[in-house]
Amino acid sequence: MVTTDADAMAELPGGRLRTDKMPGHWLLARLGKRVLRPGGLAMTQALLADLSIGPEDDVVELAPGLGLTARLILEKAPRSYVGVERDREAAAWTARRLPDAPHVSVRVGTAEETGLGDATASIVLGEAMLSMNSPEHKRLIVSEAHRVLQPGGRYAIHELQIVPDDVAAEVKEEIETRLSAAIHVGARPLTRGEWCACLEQAGFTVEATGRVPMNLLRPARLIADEGLWRALRFVRNVIIDRDARRRVLMMRRTFHKYRAHLNAISIVARKD
Repeated sequence: MVTTDADAMAELPGGRLRTDKMPGHWLLARLGKRVLRPGGLAMTQALLADLSIGPEDDVVELAPGLGLTARLILEKAPRSYVGVERDREAAAWTARRLPDAPHVSVRVGTAEETGLGDATASIVLGEAMLSMNSPEHKRLIVSEAHRVLQPGGRYAIHELQIVPDDVAAEVKEEIETRLSAAIHVGARPLTRGEWCACLEQAGFTVEATGRVPMNLLRPARLIADEGLWRALRFVRNVIIDRDARRRVLMMRRTFHKYRAHLNAISIVARKD
């Protein structure tokens, strides 16, 4: 049986939702984009380098998405890898794309209630998911990461950042509103100070941070993240799908409008 591009796109989690209702990250994935993190592939790779994952590590990834970071983690040969995904369909989709091995699994659970035991991980990683949660859910997720980690374990995040730290409250509120409307997911990014405080209040000590522009849909980032041919295929898919094109252009205009206030941030923190 031949699988067409349309079949593969529809197979993605949420792939059969109407274009005007689909969360932005799944829409981009349906169109062929595989790197969906705000700081791109380079920030994810830098974050993994900071973590120095090795054969003694038990890694938990919250909301693994398409499994790209999971595959990069597995290249480091950790002792174990567990992905925790709230959507059953997404969990099954990701699990099928990871090695079938006893030390690799993707389970259904929420980031704030993983179902994992206390102190069972040496590393917990979450990308592009805290930004889409309310302040209370951020607190619960970070607390859950702290509970799951062993003493001395590390928690790594890769999220949207508002700059500067003293940005006016009305500007921050406007960005949240416009981003949420563009991506069809509630967006609540924080400043660097707020992200660090969120981790420190849960008992973490921040050890390293990184920052890059949020250029998710700019041509240079598309090519850097996807490679030339996949980037061209993504652009082609956007051009030929009128409804998707309208959504993608809205996202791109929103990112561009607030480019002076939007960055991607990575943080590595240690459980005291």
